[in-house]
Amino acid sequence: MLALTILGNNSAISAWDRNPTAHILQSLEECYLIDCGEGTQTQMSKYKIRRSRIHHIFISHLHGDHYFGLIGLLTSMSLLSRTQDLHLHAPAALEQIIHLQLSVAETKLSYTLYFHAITADEIIVNDHKIIVESFAVKHRIECWGFLFSEKRNPRKIDSLRIKAYEIPVSFYEKLQQGEDYITKKGTIIPNEEVTVAGVKPKRFAYCADTIYDETLVEKIKSVDLLYHETTYLKDLHERAAERFHSTTVQAASIAKNGKVKKLLIGHFSSKYEILDEFLTETTAVFENTELAIQGVSYRI
Repeated sequence: MLALTILGNNSAISAWDRNPTAHILQSLEECYLIDCGEGTQTQMSKYKIRRSRIHHIFISHLHGDHYFGLIGLLTSMSLLSRTQDLHLHAPAALEQIIHLQLSVAETKLSYTLYFHAITADEIIVNDHKIIVESFAVKHRIECWGFLFSEKRNPRKIDSLRIKAYEIPVSFYEKLQQGEDYITKKGTIIPNEEVTVAGVKPKRFAYCADTIYDETLVEKIKSVDLLYHETTYLKDLHERAAERFHSTTVQAASIAKNGKVKKLLIGHFSSKYEILDEFLTETTAVFENTELAIQGVSYRI
């Protein structure tokens, strides 16, 4: 199970009770923080996100609205006597910034912070439950998107059939991984005879600040949920291009061409107080679209 909780959905600055970008991707076992705009830890407290469940933080790029809340969160974790390791994945320059901030404050963290510089389209996390890949997006400065993929869920054992074939408990784990069972007499019991397929693994793609870029289609193809920035409505497409951002219809086109199941749009410009038109314009191109609303969790 994966779910995305929106902590901040605005671009550049806080406005209209909307905070700068920050998202929490939750699995049954842990939370992954994606970007960390100003006020993120306040939002985490408000929406009851446990800091102790965060072991990986991903920063897409070094514009302030995507990481100015990070140093506060890191030091708060230390003040709360965290001992678990924390992994930070971000553009290389952020390591120097973090070290400088800690150094001038003479702060030593209570836990080990591992910094992982993102330098290419590649796998950056590969644990027992999930794989995270980075991919470049086109913004004014170096910027990265992230693809989260659950690993294959184990097959479920059919308890009635497994007893009929007298398969020992010691072989159950191999059955869950898809292996056939061979009896002492050499008879092959096909895996499909005694198991059923597990839940199909889920995939989530996060497209951070980016100009309209059709090369993204292959990178996010067929994901269950795509988050794509929509800083402006379609009438400001020229301004969007000048500032390396996207519009409603551009995000919808990426989702449609990528055959994704669902589109979530956010990173709204502060010039808009009411967001209804964002949804109207986007759904005209890609119907299964929702606004990224703060405090809401979207099941993937």
